[in-house]
Amino acid sequence: MTADLKDERLRRWRLVLGGEADGTGCRLTGRDAAMDGALAALYRSGGEAGQGAARSAGLGGSAPKVARWLGDIREYFPTTVVQLMQQDAISRLGLDRLLLEPEMLEAVEPDVHLVGTLLSLKHALPETTRETARAVVGKVVAELERRLADRTRATLGGALDRSAKVSRPRHQDIDWGATVRANLKNYLPEYRTVVPERLVGYARAQRAVKKDVILCIDQSGSMAASVVHSAVFGAVLASMKSLATRLVVFDTSVVDLTEQLTDPVDVLFATQLGGGTDINRALAYCQSKITRPAETIVVLISDLYEGGIRNEMLKRVAAMKAAGVQFIALLALSDEGAPSYDHAHAAALAALGAPAFACTPDVFPDIMAAAIEKRPLPIPDAGK
Repeated sequence: MTADLKDERLRRWRLVLGGEADGTGCRLTGRDAAMDGALAALYRSGGEAGQGAARSAGLGGSAPKVARWLGDIREYFPTTVVQLMQQDAISRLGLDRLLLEPEMLEAVEPDVHLVGTLLSLKHALPETTRETARAVVGKVVAELERRLADRTRATLGGALDRSAKVSRPRHQDIDWGATVRANLKNYLPEYRTVVPERLVGYARAQRAVKKDVILCIDQSGSMAASVVHSAVFGAVLASMKSLATRLVVFDTSVVDLTEQLTDPVDVLFATQLGGGTDINRALAYCQSKITRPAETIVVLISDLYEGGIRNEMLKRVAAMKAAGVQFIALLALSDEGAPSYDHAHAAALAALGAPAFACTPDVFPDIMAAAIEKRPLPIPDAGK
């Protein structure tokens, strides 16, 4: 091992271990010392943030000090690491109360978890902070829309067209692949061609609403990331003329936010993260809004910790499915990995033919496309 490589390994171990008596014999200086100080401020306690000399710093309760620390970590670490450290600072040190101050909000790196924290604090936000908080939420929503909207519209638009085959299509609407397959018995080998006795084509997607979609979102505190993604997807689906989209959020009460779907930021600020859960009451409301069961997709996004009447909830799901409703149960709609959920309720839904699973935002368009086409759902491996 060369001397340079050995020194680099010692440096990395020194940053990982922290402290002065770490056994590496490596002294940090300059940028390395500043990075170590930023880490120490969060993961050790007892001193001052930003001094960089020892791994025994702390953030305390000073907003200016925390704002400087937030600026430091954005300078020293990549965005994904910054977001993780912010989450740790909120959960370990109770820094959520400092997010009520405008200078703090301007210093943070916006992400889905921060939005969830702000929404839970919205009633405590002072007037001077509300516009800044809305701007932070708007930035995260805009980034999610940029990432998800085009693919969602393309995936679902194709599924809607394929699900609406017609037997007398206009020339521009002919599905040539399906037409050839439907007429293979009419193949003329001497002419090496197929005589298309029957044309198969797509209905014109813009003519009428083809599917009704109801998003039923659990707004209990543990579902914060799912609520954020659901608001964005709700707005995207509502922008598609072939879909009639309804968005319902619930805890122990039920609120229909369909009229606000043009602006997902408005939707998010209308939610109330936290509180109990009454899935049965929410599904009762959704069931009352179904007018075309065979053309309706209900998406329940919940960890299934039911505070209402369990047997009634399951009866409602069974009744909707018997009527022809496509029912999807998502334990989470987020990038956070395997969620905590009620396994007994998940098993009961699976027995009704409605398996409950988690999916990431990137997979959600494929799930919806499969539901539109009434084919088996592409359930992610992690959710099985």
